[in-house]
Amino acid sequence: MSSAAATRPDPTSQAATPAREPKHVKVPPDLDRLSRTRNLGIMAHIDAGKTTVSERILFLTGKVHRMGEVHEGTTVLDYLEEERARGITITSAATTVDWKGHRINLIDTPGHVDFTAEVERSLRVLDGAVAVFDAVHGVEAQSETVWRQAERYAVPRICFLNKMDRPGADFFASVESIRTRLGARPVPFQLPFGQGADFAGVVDLIDGCLYLFDDASEGRSVRREEIPAEYAHAALKATEVLVEAASDFSDEILETFLEGGEVDREGLLAALRKATLARSIAPVYCGSALRKRGVNLLLDAVTRFLPSPLDMPPIEGTDPESGEKLTRRHHPDEAFAALAFKTFADKTGDLTFVRVYSGRARAGESFLNPRTRKRERLGRLLLMHADDRESIEEVRTGDIFATVGMKGTVTGDTLCSEGKPILLERMSFPRPVISLAIEPKTNADRDRLGDAVGRVLREDPTVRAKTDEATGQMVLSGMGELHLEIVVNRIRRDFNVEVNTGAPRVAYKQTLRRAREVEGRHIKQTGGHGQFGVVKMVFEPSPGTDEITFEDEVVGGRIPREYIPSVERGIRDSAEAGGRLGYPFVGFTARLVDGQSHDVDSSDMAFLAAGSLAFRLAVDGNAVLLEPVMRFEVTVPEEFLGEVLGDLQSRRAQIEDLGFSAGGRAIRGKVPIAEMFAYATRIRSLTQGRGTFSLEPCNYEPVPESVAAEILRAGA
Repeated sequence: MSSAAATRPDPTSQAATPAREPKHVKVPPDLDRLSRTRNLGIMAHIDAGKTTVSERILFLTGKVHRMGEVHEGTTVLDYLEEERARGITITSAATTVDWKGHRINLIDTPGHVDFTAEVERSLRVLDGAVAVFDAVHGVEAQSETVWRQAERYAVPRICFLNKMDRPGADFFASVESIRTRLGARPVPFQLPFGQGADFAGVVDLIDGCLYLFDDASEGRSVRREEIPAEYAHAALKATEVLVEAASDFSDEILETFLEGGEVDREGLLAALRKATLARSIAPVYCGSALRKRGVNLLLDAVTRFLPSPLDMPPIEGTDPESGEKLTRRHHPDEAFAALAFKTFADKTGDLTFVRVYSGRARAGESFLNPRTRKRERLGRLLLMHADDRESIEEVRTGDIFATVGMKGTVTGDTLCSEGKPILLERMSFPRPVISLAIEPKTNADRDRLGDAVGRVLREDPTVRAKTDEATGQMVLSGMGELHLEIVVNRIRRDFNVEVNTGAPRVAYKQTLRRAREVEGRHIKQTGGHGQFGVVKMVFEPSPGTDEITFEDEVVGGRIPREYIPSVERGIRDSAEAGGRLGYPFVGFTARLVDGQSHDVDSSDMAFLAAGSLAFRLAVDGNAVLLEPVMRFEVTVPEEFLGEVLGDLQSRRAQIEDLGFSAGGRAIRGKVPIAEMFAYATRIRSLTQGRGTFSLEPCNYEPVPESVAAEILRAGA
């Protein structure tokens, strides 16, 4: 289990608080409200219909009275100009809706891999998620990415097979793809009544009936009928699978199941809920969000099977001073603890989005940020509905809200009661894989560019910026071409800074080819006190990691302890600088085994220089260039397969799987990102506009010698 998942233990553990008190016990209003709260994320591969599902939820819950459409650019949750123009989600949008007595805090996340950080930070603070799949294509590349992210944060999920009304939709093939490609245990709670143009309803396995969609109600209601005879056998077999999954969490159901008796519906629901919370199963529902079919039943499933904050175990953190492990119950009477999971650079001031894990807070109160060790004042408390804001006076356990004006709090920071401090685990984000140079068009723009980039960096933790010392240009780094294009567009449009950009560049890295022992001697005498620092180092590559590890093995006081950190800093600074090529060095261990010092001339500066020199000696002629490699999936009609394969192989692609999909053939494998610039144009040209592709970061691999030689010549 990853460290992130470790902060969210299994919801079925004994530490978890039950969702509801027994009916004969009067539940305090705060706890009853909390038991009816759902913090829900919608996640999917791009174009699976995720935002359309979210828009239908807004309509069905009465949050909006006219449904927005992605293809018309009228969606509520995709509210940025860039999102509506491109028809994709770029930034996660939050809203709050009510459904049958339940309060649902909903976050619609992006599906494009370039904006995976938005999914990452949303899943970090959500209790449950709906994974939307295109029923024509099943599991796609980004489906795998978001599923892994949800696993990392131990988030229970419901699967929704969307677009069941489209030609080629295949419910059972999609379920099988969830099983094989995601390694999950999908359990259908519904079966489709018809597929493609004939999709007219669902067979509900728990209620034991057929629900026919009532299009006249615009998705608000269904008509209940008996299960047709031709579906009886399939429903019986699927129900057996359902009951078998429930029996893992109920001895009574197991006994009834083995004896062939009729299972109690309430007991079945309770056991299935336990199985879902434990992530033992992923319930599968289906529908067509575009045609308003099945989303109301999905909402019922969210309230039935996904967790409330009370179902979650206490949130874990550490004491900011001692590092001792601490916990907070999800309870309004506990000390306040919350996590800032997103900053949005708004024209009126930065918006900080916060999830409350325990306690309560009112507008104007101040809380401790353990990272900065400073107090932060909560200004206006805002309940967000995409870009609309509703002022509220108080927030409590389980709430997701936004506030304006925080100066020192950024993504991943904790806010807590000063008297009972706790530091919650921060989120980790992938390193950028692509860069471009950016410069202001005028001197007036130059003055504003730094401020604009600073605000973008606060908002998006996957964007990096540095100044190229050789050219004086600012270099922006991000997760892909689209990512950087949108960042630049925001700088131009939102911050009114006109800029010129260079061609995209790959974010290469370097590592050591082999182990090397070196001695760094920094000895200078210039009159008066000199500089004296000598270190003997062993540098060794650490395959499979980006980490730089420093180990102090000096014995006998050969180097005074106060100078050891300077040696390490000299090595790390030089590794980050990247030598002649400027690409950072990663993945090695530096062992300090011996050295010399002088009573008068040794200093921090001398040993910093000695460490830096030792590193330069270690990498001289001993560097390996690493390039970011992407995992890809290309879907093409059969008649274009040969040309597309040939083109991919010319791009140094490693083909790992050649399968079938509703669009023809699906090609999967790995390819260097350097070979995929402007591939969108190329795939359209090769397939008459009918091919699609997706990329996601995979790892860094050594660049072939012939290619590395070209890169080195270009960088010389």
